[in-house]
Amino acid sequence: MKLVNLTRKTIVSCNLRIADSFFSRLKGLLGTVGLPDGDALLLRPCNNIHMFGMKYAIDVAFVDDQGKVLKTVAELAPGRFAGCPDAHSVVEMPSGTLYKTATGIGDLLVLAED
Repeated sequence: MKLVNLTRKTIVSCNLRIADSFFSRLKGLLGTVGLPDGDALLLRPCNNIHMFGMKYAIDVAFVDDQGKVLKTVAELAPGRFAGCPDAHSVVEMPSGTLYKTATGIGDLLVLAED
């Protein structure tokens, strides 16, 4: 599955995983040693995340139920947390992805088949 920024016409992730059960959202990226470029994790439903137990920073986009970006956090460091009360889902991606893809507030992110 891909994640595409329709507004910027960029591919945010060419290898998107979806965590949409209680346990898959609970685990998230915990226990991983890194997130390769091109990978991302979509947590849904979700409007806040924590980085406790993580070993690396990530970029984060909070989106509404239509995929519109409501908030971004670049390079969220281990031990930190972030949230957006109005968000429906959270996209976790490698640090630098927001910058590389020019993804920002108001952009529309959509899922696409490979």
